[in-house]
Amino acid sequence: MPNMTPNKTPMPEQPAEVRNKNFEEVTLGYTDEMALNEAQRCLHCKNQPCVSGCPVSVPIPEFIRHIVDGDMEGAYQTIKSTNSLPAICGRVCPQETQCESKCVRGIKGEPVGIGRLERYVADWFMEHGTAKDEKPQSNGHKVAVLGSGPSGLTCAGDLAKLGYEVTVFEALHSAGGVLMYGIPEFRLPKKIVQKEIDQLKQMGVTIDTNMVIGKVLSVDELFDMGYEALYIGTGAGLPSFMNIPGEALVGVYSANEFLTRINLMKAYLEDYDTPIIHPRRVAVIGGGNVAMDAARCAKRLGAEEVSIIYRRSEEEMPARKEEIHHAKAEGITFRLLNNPVAIHGDDQGKVNQIECVEMELGEPDASGRRRPIEKEGSNFLLDVDCVVVAIGNSPNPLIRSTTHGIEANKRGCLIVDDNTLQTTREGVYAGGDAVTGAATVILAMGAGKHAARSIDEYIRSK
Repeated sequence: MPNMTPNKTPMPEQPAEVRNKNFEEVTLGYTDEMALNEAQRCLHCKNQPCVSGCPVSVPIPEFIRHIVDGDMEGAYQTIKSTNSLPAICGRVCPQETQCESKCVRGIKGEPVGIGRLERYVADWFMEHGTAKDEKPQSNGHKVAVLGSGPSGLTCAGDLAKLGYEVTVFEALHSAGGVLMYGIPEFRLPKKIVQKEIDQLKQMGVTIDTNMVIGKVLSVDELFDMGYEALYIGTGAGLPSFMNIPGEALVGVYSANEFLTRINLMKAYLEDYDTPIIHPRRVAVIGGGNVAMDAARCAKRLGAEEVSIIYRRSEEEMPARKEEIHHAKAEGITFRLLNNPVAIHGDDQGKVNQIECVEMELGEPDASGRRRPIEKEGSNFLLDVDCVVVAIGNSPNPLIRSTTHGIEANKRGCLIVDDNTLQTTREGVYAGGDAVTGAATVILAMGAGKHAARSIDEYIRSK
């Protein structure tokens, strides 16, 4: 009989007053008993609406059935049949707006905790699983993947399963892309990311780091080396700024730089010599998940006061509700309906204040959110010694600017055929944030799967 409890089985987590002083994972995962209890809430609907909400089409009721039957190995292999990175997706995917939003249990209560169960299964397999990914027999064809973030890794994994010799070229010294440099340790432990990457290597995927394509090698040179197709999954790593006075002062960071120094370069560990300001008062500008990550990291670096400054209300914030909840519990101040207009510094060129203006919401704009309007004469100052700008990113233009035939739109996003994800140059495909602008991990993975299918069809047709 199904468990008809209307609410999800709660996920254990570190107390807020403890976790805001360390970088250990906040949520602790389900026990076996909790996972079984939550799995039994699934009604195993005949039409499986939850699957339609998953960008990589995980057979959700099937893997949950395996949990109920006590077959964790089967549950893992079911997830892995369409999702190359289950331990990651179980932690950072916005299930509440995707698979769980389609769950019929959500009509009269809370949906099944699909993400929590996916994480449980992936973690169980990492600790107890026996099956290993083996390298398929080569089909004799070579494909290059540019970028080792979620989109590139997914594309590489799916192509490797089909027998392609895949090489992933990564600009940084460590593979993983945004999973390594962007998402903090307390949300996504890096050992988890590395284990997922190691499983791809077992399948024969080669990863070359410190390879800035467009500088070290060009796209043309990769084709000359025998690669028959390329996938560009380089993400959106070029930070946006507000273009207000004072953004060049010492103590002003883009969220990219701030999070990269902390996550990839381990600035929070004493035995790493990574320069970063250990601030007392921090202002983080923005309302998305990246802003939440930056604010929560600043708190863990020892800041006494951390403020998120956002020009709309909480209702319009694009961050996940869970991340907003965690940030508030950890002592982050939300200064809503405020917008920075200038950053001020001392006579040494260091940040000491941020000037903001109060806002009110008008009619909806093109994004569907109510347009913020300044209140005249409402300017005020906040004392700060660090400002983190987290208002979005765009794709880096390096590859397209050094490659003939690849076109982009006015936002710098690569132009692709919607049906195949092929760019305006034959044999070159692209997906994820490089095409859409900054989005979610799972949507980038969906694009990687789509591109792998198209590349396979392209090479076989030749």
